[in-house]
Amino acid sequence: MMRSSFLIFILAGIASTACSKKNSPQGDNKPDVRQNTFYVSPSGNDAAAGTLAAPLRGINTALAKASPGDTVIVRTGKYYEKVVFPRSGRQDKYITLKAYPGEKPVIDGTGLSITGKEALVTIRNASYVVFEGFDVCNYISSTPWVNINGIVADEGSSHIIIRKNKVYNIEHNVAPADGRSGHGIEIIGNTGTPMTDVLVEENEIHDCNTGYSENLTINGYVDGFIIRRNKIYNAENIGIDAAGGYAANPNPAFNYARNGLITENELYDINMTTGPIGGIHGHGAIAIYVDGARNIIVERNRVRDCDRGIGIVSETDAFPTSDCIVRNNVVANCYRTGIYLGGYLGYTGGGTRNSYVVNNTLYQNNRENGAYGEIEGELRMTEHCIDNVIVNNLVYARPVDLMFHKYTSTGSGNEIDYNLYFTTGTPGWIWNTTNGTPYTDFNAWKTASGVDAASVFGLDPKLAADMSLQSGSPAKDAGKVIGAEIQGTLDVNGNPRIVGNKISIGASQ
Repeated sequence: MMRSSFLIFILAGIASTACSKKNSPQGDNKPDVRQNTFYVSPSGNDAAAGTLAAPLRGINTALAKASPGDTVIVRTGKYYEKVVFPRSGRQDKYITLKAYPGEKPVIDGTGLSITGKEALVTIRNASYVVFEGFDVCNYISSTPWVNINGIVADEGSSHIIIRKNKVYNIEHNVAPADGRSGHGIEIIGNTGTPMTDVLVEENEIHDCNTGYSENLTINGYVDGFIIRRNKIYNAENIGIDAAGGYAANPNPAFNYARNGLITENELYDINMTTGPIGGIHGHGAIAIYVDGARNIIVERNRVRDCDRGIGIVSETDAFPTSDCIVRNNVVANCYRTGIYLGGYLGYTGGGTRNSYVVNNTLYQNNRENGAYGEIEGELRMTEHCIDNVIVNNLVYARPVDLMFHKYTSTGSGNEIDYNLYFTTGTPGWIWNTTNGTPYTDFNAWKTASGVDAASVFGLDPKLAADMSLQSGSPAKDAGKVIGAEIQGTLDVNGNPRIVGNKISIGASQ
């Protein structure tokens, strides 16, 4: 079977932020006396100089004074304002807005109005900027059809860093019929200028009511991003979403996220049934979702106790999810499926193409049945899966579970092999349709499906509490080596992934 030999572009590095500026000679050889650091405090005064001893009062006041290379440092306290970056920095001269070391400034939306779509922090057509170390919270509305957000970056903003912030209580508290929607953090490429060199790292997003939207979204013409080491929990809908096909950009060629890395994130307690959307869809939220995007790597994440784990799926006809890699992740104790591919059943023809699901560990998912009353499967394939590779995955199923569930006869050219399946109970196997023949015998499954020839069933993988392999595990060095480009250089614990040209099955080497 032909495989695309794509090499996914990932940012080689994020430019360092410039927190100071050297004095530059003037025509008369006098030093540049322009201030390079502005301080803000709730006890400050907007007419003050902005020094540490005489701080400004408003964050926006300080940003209005900042030029490329300058830093705005904010002291602890609450700031009731919608913050907007008014201009760009330059290469190696970022404009930086950050918390004073060891302090906790809070951008608080309590009492602030919202009309249409707004955010507490907006980076709009502004590049080379840093936003770091804030609480962004308490932006709440019960007005129908608004879109309420914590942090938004859009309109071609590039070379941006959103780091070490806490985003919570961003809430659109209306019924689903009234357009319940919002985001904790949204990166949206909605112009003809691509958003590049975007880093969102070490943020914490929790307790947001985002309705039909997501907690951390990358959508539209975003070309080159890293979503790294974030923690997302207590969410009513999708955790991280790299999306395409949702009219974020008017040009179809630009209307999907691409060339991104989603890595080392922790997601848990993402549960749609905690909000009114769940009353319609049940446990339908997904922790990490690649939907209509292309060339995305999802690696070394830990997902637990969510509705679903990881999906590389398409909800739109013209935007198949393609050329993606899901590798070295742990997905445990989710209500429904662990990892899945394909289009929505009977709904779209986009599907999933030329993608890899390799070296993941799935542990006792499928706590509740799916939308059709079925067990969705630890590994799941729905409509239009074409030329995908599902190899070296370790599946430790519940006593009553499905190891692999392929719903329909659509799709072709998929390689499924070198997986290890184990359960303490009786497994179920389904191939073709939801109501098709269930195979409970492994050899019968292999004969019927034509896959899993080199896979292993029934051997205890000997997992430790952190999902690493204990001594004597049959998964050790038992996988198929494809190569570091596909399988990565590190396992989920940060250890070398391929050792002596051998690789273990599952997320841990």
